[in-house]
Formats: sequence, structure tokens, C-alpha cells
Amino acid sequence: MLTIQDITAALDPMLTLVIRAIGRQSFSGVAIDSRQVQSGDLFIALPGELRHGQEFIPDAISRGAAGVIAEKQPRDLPQDVSFFQVDSTIAALQRLAAYWRGKYRVKVVGITGSVGKTTCKELTAAVLSSGYQVLKSEANLNTEIGLPFTLLQLRPEHERVVLEMGMYGLGEIRLLCQMARPQIGVVTNVGPVHLERLGTLEAIAAAKAELVESLPVDGWAILNGDDPLVAAMAERTSARVALFGESPRCSVRGTVLSTSGLEGISFRLSCDDESVDVSAPLPGRHNLYNALAAATVGLADGLSLQEIAAALAAADILLRLRVLSGPQGSTILDDTYNASPASMLAALDLLDELPGRHLALLGDMLELGTFEDEGHRLVGERAAQPTHILSAIGERGRIIGEAAQAAGHQDVRFLASKEGTAAAIRQTQREGDQLLVKASRAMALETVIEELTG
Repeated sequence: MLTIQDITAALDPMLTLVIRAIGRQSFSGVAIDSRQVQSGDLFIALPGELRHGQEFIPDAISRGAAGVIAEKQPRDLPQDVSFFQVDSTIAALQRLAAYWRGKYRVKVVGITGSVGKTTCKELTAAVLSSGYQVLKSEANLNTEIGLPFTLLQLRPEHERVVLEMGMYGLGEIRLLCQMARPQIGVVTNVGPVHLERLGTLEAIAAAKAELVESLPVDGWAILNGDDPLVAAMAERTSARVALFGESPRCSVRGTVLSTSGLEGISFRLSCDDESVDVSAPLPGRHNLYNALAAATVGLADGLSLQEIAAALAAADILLRLRVLSGPQGSTILDDTYNASPASMLAALDLLDELPGRHLALLGDMLELGTFEDEGHRLVGERAAQPTHILSAIGERGRIIGEAAQAAGHQDVRFLASKEGTAAAIRQTQREGDQLLVKASRAMALETVIEELTG
């Protein structure tokens, strides 16, 4: 239970006004969305992109909030509601989370990378859950707001915490580490995501390396040994280092035995002179690396290969890729959440493993900066191999289509806009087809899927 004493101790330098409700000593939880407030919660009124949380204080109180942290004192504050005024509610959330994390002797795992963070986080939590009580960040709560909110869910029963760490620029992961104080840090890969903001892959690597730079001497840096930019981070940490991957240089290695498309992969997991075969419900060969990262964390934390193999086989991971029924008995692979060159290539690799004709609707990838043309060309060249019909949409999507044509693709269709796209695709689909739909989130290609499945 978060007490009033906890709040005042954590926020002491920031507090400009404190009003204590008579008889109230603690709060049952923390909420940053008034719609999710439960009776007895502390509501923190954060600024939003369109509206400020200050506007929703009355709603939070009506739903049972027993305390409020805000930048302005609300009118007509009930006498049974405590109030804490600060200059910045985001800074208050972060300070409170850091304080709360410091109350617990718990091991924290931080996970970052350009793609695959969420899947890696879920697999790592599944592996550690075979031996420990685990708190993990929900969905992709990996920001300066989402991560501290997760830390505030810590309870005495938790033995391990698995946190996803995202970033848009330099210094952001370092801030997350100052709050979470991870003892284990995982870097999955470095790729051209947010390159428009950071400029170079080396700058992205430097931003990701803030995680391993923040680890203690007795901690573990878990690094993708097959990614040169990630493997080089071994020189940037004082912690112990373990490399995972397929190459012999890696201490934890994986060898793919078979792939079954959407059903999963089988691989041999090896460490030192010991090996075990693993069958995991992870669609696509690229997920081998997420499984290896999770396995390496488990080994560093004292679990056996057998325990890890069993946990990976039983992992029930909610993936962003949705498999839907399409027109004429076809299947739609809805991967519209977001896109980068690496995730596009992985999705095309998965498509290549599936039976039937392969169709793809691919669109713009954003925030690639100087890598924009090259990134789209790489995707187009790869798309030329597994797809029978390629539909390219958007200005940048055209680069994908043109590159596929240059690589020998015989059936590329260029679409100027989403209007009429579903109808055009519907005419080409037939029983047994597999249709991949993928682009950056701003393209909103889910509207095309809604038309195809409606």
C-alpha cells in the first residue's frame, strides 16, 4: 500500500501544497487514466497530447480516487480526498516510481532493441516465471510514463521485474534505468528505427547502449552476438557479458531444426557442452533471437536448460501479428501495428514459410531518415522472392514496388491511395491465399483489413 508518508518522502523537493484527507493513510493503487481508477486509488493527472489529465480529476474522484497529484489545485476538492501539488506531474510520477522501486530487494531485467522488444519481454517473463514471481510491463508500456507506472505495481510477492525500454533519443534509456535500476540488460538488435531523429545507426546504438552502461559490476549484459553493433556494446559495460545468437562466438547458441510457419519453430538450444531441443509457438525464424535472449536471461538467473526449454514450449505469447480469415477462403496476416525494414523483412520471411499463394500489401515506412530509400529498396528486393502478387501503396511504398520489379517480380500493382484498395485486392484473392498487410502505423492500413473482413 502506497502511503501518504511514501508520497511526501519521494516528492519532498517538488511539493508546493499538500492537503491530507482526514483518516486517509494509504492508497490501494495508482492510476494515470481516470477511466481505470478503482476505489482508493491515487490519481496522477498527466499532460496528454490533446488534453491534460487535470481535466479528468472530477471523473477520477467520482470513480473513487482517494488522492490526486496534479499541477493545479482542483475546485471543490472533497474532504476525503488527499491532494499533492507539484510543478510537473511527469517528474512526480518518475520520482515516486524510483522511490517505490527502491523499497524492494528485487531483480530487474531491462530489455531494449530496435525491433522485437515486446516479444522478447514476454518470453523473458515466461522463462523467469518458471522459477520466480514476476512482474512485467504490460503491452508496450516502455516510455518515461509507461515504465514508472509499471514500477508502481511492485508488491512484496514479486521476485523479478521484466521491463521493456523504448526510446526516441539519447538520454531516454538512461533515465529509465535511473528509475528501474536493472541488474540484467538485454539488447536484441540495432536497426534503422527512429533514424530520422538520431541520424545514424551508430547514434541509435549509443542510445541503446545506455542500458548496458547503467548495469552494476555484478550484473549481466545480454547481447545479440550476431549483430555487430550490439556485440560491440560489450566494451561499454562494467557488467558481465553473455552473447546469444547462432554463431560459434556466442555462449548461448541456437540452431533452427525446423519451421512450421504460424505454428512455431523448433531449435537446438546450447550452452557450454549442454544442449536441449526446444519447440516454441513462435511464428517465424526471426523469433529464434527473442527465444535465445530470454533463455540467456534465464541461465544468468540460475535456471537450467531443461526448465527454460519447458517454459519456452509452454509460452502463451500474445503477438502483434493477427491471423484473420479473408475473402474466398484466404488468410490475412495483419501486421499493421508498425513497420521498419527489419520487421518488414521478418514478416516476408514468415510469409515465405507458409503454404499457398503469397500476396502482400506493403506501404510506407516512416522515420528512416537518410536510410529511407535504401530501406524501402531492401524490402522490395526481398518481396520479389516470396510474393506472387505485390501491391505497393504510398509514395514510399512505390519504392518497394519498383525495387521488386527491378529484382524480377512479374506482378507488382501500384496503389495511389487506400480508396478502392480492398476491392482491388479482393478481386485477386482465392482459397488458400496468404495476404500480408504491413506498413508504418501512420498509414492506418487496418482500415483496408476491416473492409476485407467486414
